[in-house]
Amino acid sequence: MATVIILLLAGAVLLLLETILPGMIAGVAGLICLASGLVLSYKEFSLGTANLITLGVVLGLVVGTLAWLRYLPDSRLGRAFVSERAVGDIGTERPELLRQAGVALTNLRPSGTAIISDKRVDVVTEGAHIQRGTPIKVVAVEGLRVVVRAAS
Repeated sequence: MATVIILLLAGAVLLLLETILPGMIAGVAGLICLASGLVLSYKEFSLGTANLITLGVVLGLVVGTLAWLRYLPDSRLGRAFVSERAVGDIGTERPELLRQAGVALTNLRPSGTAIISDKRVDVVTEGAHIQRGTPIKVVAVEGLRVVVRAAS
């Protein structure tokens, strides 16, 4: 009887540890302990008692899983695993470049690099080729695309 209780408790503890330990090893070991405890309960106890133990384990797993899903994300432990900040800015929006002037750093055929406001910027022309060193003007910013034309 003590072996069954120890296996079931060890299985529950290992399943809880799976929350903070990587690799699924604790979770798999916990499920093996639970299954071993259930099999052993059918060997040691009567069919009715073993069925009650199985029902208790299944209900415990369902209630534990629901409680884990409901309360862990808002707990102090759960917040330690969830990042609330952005890691970095990918710079997809650059509205400050609109109507700025610059110089083509490379030949723009139709894409290339330009110096705008003392920064290297990947640009695309409206279609015409622009030679290196030509003054340019930004006419549109569309997400990552900075569209330029030769300044007149």
